[in-house]
Amino acid sequence: MTQFSQEQFAATQKNHVDTFFSLTGKIVEGVEKLTLLNLQAAKSIFSETQESAQKALAGKELPDLFQLHNALIQPAAEKGNAYNRQVHEILTATHQEFVKQAEAQFIGYSQNAQAFLDGVTKNAPTGSEAAVALLKSTITAAQDAFDTVNKATRQAAEIAENNFNAATITSSKAVKESAAHASRAAKAA
Repeated sequence: MTQFSQEQFAATQKNHVDTFFSLTGKIVEGVEKLTLLNLQAAKSIFSETQESAQKALAGKELPDLFQLHNALIQPAAEKGNAYNRQVHEILTATHQEFVKQAEAQFIGYSQNAQAFLDGVTKNAPTGSEAAVALLKSTITAAQDAFDTVNKATRQAAEIAENNFNAATITSSKAVKESAAHASRAAKAA
C-alpha cells in the first residue's frame, strides 16, 4: 500500500466514524425530544384528569355530566391531535437529517468513484476497455439505484404526511360529531 492509499483509508475511516456519531447524536436528540413531549403530556393528562374527576363528582344531575363531557371532549381531542402532530414533526425532522446525511455520503462516494474511474480510464492498459466499461456501468447503475430509492423515499414520506393530515381531519370531525351527539343527549335527559 502506498502512503497515499493509507491516508485515503484513514480519511475514509474517520469520515465513517464522524458520520456514525453524527447520526447517533441525531437519534439521541430525537429520543430526548420525544421523552420531553411524553413527560409534558403525562403531566397535563394527570392534572386534567384530576380536575375533571373533581368536576364530575361535583355534578349532581345527568345533564351536568353531559355538559362536562362536551366541555372536555373537544379540548382533549385537540390536544391529542397536537401531540400527534408534534411526534410527527420530531420523527420527520430526524428522518430528514438521516436522508441529508445519506445524500451527502452518497455524493462523496460518487465523487470518489468517479475520480477512481477517471484514474483507471487514464491508466488502463490496452485491451481492458471491456473491464472499464463494466466499471462505468456499475457506477452508473449504483447512482441510478440511489436516485430511484431516494425518489421512492420522498414519495413515501409525502404519502405518510398526507395520511397523517387526513387522519387528523377525520379525528377532528369525529370529535365534533361526538360532542354534538352528547349535547343532544344532554338536552333529552
